Amino acid sequence: MATQITQRDNSEEGVSTLQVEGDMLLDDALLIQRIADSVIAETAHKVVIDLADLDFMDSDAAAILRHLTKNSGVVIEGVEIFLQSAVDMAERS
Repeated sequence: MATQITQRDNSEEGVSTLQVEGDMLLDDALLIQRIADSVIAETAHKVVIDLADLDFMDSDAAAILRHLTKNSGVVIEGVEIFLQSAVDMAERS
């Protein structure tokens, strides 16, 4: 399934949510990183990445998401157990 990214902005709360559906590979994660960096730079919003509807994420994509959480303050929500394991494994690398 192709990756679909939907951005929802809540200006009152200063939060932008990126909802990700489908499969996330390295190129998809790099796109999400560019979007998140752009949102932070242009709006100063907190960025939340919602992975509740994600079907698959490879370890390269997990490493990018881990980098975002550590260095950009991005928050990840909706992570299933196997996805959290992938993010944790990328953290150890």
